[in-house]
Amino acid sequence: MKTLFIHADFIEYEARKKTKLAEEISDSQKHNRVEEVLVAFISFETRDEGKEEAAAKALVTNIEEIVGKVEAERIVLYPYAHLSSSLANASSSIKILHLAEDILKEAGHEVYASPFGWYKSFNISCKGHPLSELSREITADDEAAEDSDLSDAVKAEEKMKSQWFVLDVEGNEHSLELDAKKNKVKGYDFADNINLKKFCQYEMAKSRISKQEPPHIELMRRLELVDYEPGSDPGNFRYYPKGKLIKNLLERFVNDEVKRTGGMEIESPIMYDFEHPSLKSYMNRFPARQYTIQTPDKKVFLRFAACFGQFLMMHDATVSYKNLPLRLYELSRYSFRVEQRGELAGLRRLRAFTMPDCHSFCADLPQAKEEIEDRFELSRTVLNDIGYDIPDGLEFAIRVTKEFYDENKDFVMGLVKRWNRPALVEMWNERFFYFVFKYEWNFVDCLDKASALNTDQIDVENAERYGITYVGSDGEKHYPLILHQSTSGAIERLIYSLLEKASMDSQQGIKAQLPFWLAPTQIRLLPVKEEFIDECLAIAEKLPGRVDVDDRDISVGKMIRYAEKEWVPLIIVYGDKEKESGQFMVRVRGAEEIALDIDALAVLIDEKQGKMPFEPLPLAQKLSRRITFRG
Repeated sequence: MKTLFIHADFIEYEARKKTKLAEEISDSQKHNRVEEVLVAFISFETRDEGKEEAAAKALVTNIEEIVGKVEAERIVLYPYAHLSSSLANASSSIKILHLAEDILKEAGHEVYASPFGWYKSFNISCKGHPLSELSREITADDEAAEDSDLSDAVKAEEKMKSQWFVLDVEGNEHSLELDAKKNKVKGYDFADNINLKKFCQYEMAKSRISKQEPPHIELMRRLELVDYEPGSDPGNFRYYPKGKLIKNLLERFVNDEVKRTGGMEIESPIMYDFEHPSLKSYMNRFPARQYTIQTPDKKVFLRFAACFGQFLMMHDATVSYKNLPLRLYELSRYSFRVEQRGELAGLRRLRAFTMPDCHSFCADLPQAKEEIEDRFELSRTVLNDIGYDIPDGLEFAIRVTKEFYDENKDFVMGLVKRWNRPALVEMWNERFFYFVFKYEWNFVDCLDKASALNTDQIDVENAERYGITYVGSDGEKHYPLILHQSTSGAIERLIYSLLEKASMDSQQGIKAQLPFWLAPTQIRLLPVKEEFIDECLAIAEKLPGRVDVDDRDISVGKMIRYAEKEWVPLIIVYGDKEKESGQFMVRVRGAEEIALDIDALAVLIDEKQGKMPFEPLPLAQKLSRRITFRG
């Protein structure tokens, strides 16, 4: 069947005239008005015939998923033949319609079935949020197929119960409770840490659905950085030249830092055999949904992390205890996860992403702890240099089994003290996943949604699962502990969080901007007359940095406004006065104008660029030569 779901303020319909296929209804069923409703427009298809019960269950599964996301109070099932050209017969359609109605009612939903086979008039008021219109193709086999491709860890994650508390820098545990109706957290005084409160509310509610469009989406499109790709699967994006520049620079910086600190870079495939024993076992321990593909030879899945390639490589390696700890690293372009439709939110949650994935292989727990502490400081350095305020700009989360926490509280507390601010702890009485401990640094955005940037985990399963061993000082083979670290988090998430941070700054009266080293144009020269264009181009050649020239036939005022809208960090108007004096009045974004000569300006640019990687302008130097990617 094909479906169109509308989350509506109301739907009002009236059955006007019977067709030959119409079901018999009473006069009271001919008219209805339902408010605060999810309306499911449904075309039942020939492939549903003979599978009515399974088709009804698959329909109900989809409806309940969407109802949970949009929090609709009521449901209307509305037969709608116009979504398909391959319609099921009337008896099959009516049976599916009312089976679904009965199942939903038994589950406690308030549900109404619009009459089948009648010409009807209707009025509907769509709510207009990002999830208010969804189309889906549903088959009788959907429910079973979806469940079969879900990992055991995903299923466990949906059912598991967590104990939550705030762990402060003095080692005190503050148990938390969530009032789900009011979305309020009790148990800790958040007066001095409102962002931590938002983070706790988001994590404890475990709702990843976005009902509003995050501000970074409008910014990434307006600045011509990134955009949706309608020709691809949802959650995949196109990068315009300026966005690709930013992505390249972030990738280069993180890559260089990991390799500088001992990460040995490798490359591995993006797809793997779905039936490979070690891989299939691991998939069931990883809380992610996979893309699966049927090739001419076998069923494969697209990797959701770079673990597979690194683990298979280490299986074949000869390793001594003298080699440990050992860091193996890949910048995965790309990793894939089938995030659910309502969870997709621009660059915050997407289906194809670039992940710096570094695994450390450690001889034992004491060595693993030292390695985590070392890589903790590496992440601090990397994220500070990218442009985050550590620790005030992020929130610290620890996820741990009770057994590990009880036996290693001093280690956990040591990390909280390193962070120097309270942390949210999620504790499990039993182990659901392959790890016993992980930490994350989370960014809380404009909509109070949280996203993990870096993370590190202690994996106690996969060495044995993949047959990864090292020869110890005793001459015997041992299984190492494996640490899973992403030093910075996904590159796309860095772009998302930097744009969200800029939006939050703007709301507080601070001019939105990117870090200088990531600004596509770092310096713009504005010639007051056409005769100064060549001089501006000559000056641009003498300056470090990405310098462009606005040579368009527009007023200087408009040039300044355009540069401001593009968040250009340094703007220079050039005319007779500047030519004669050799001094430029430099408009510094977010600060006061300063007078500099060309040498002092070059020094300022170098200071702002610092040690960060550099790439040249991604577009023509003259603005008149540039195309508009997005009108």
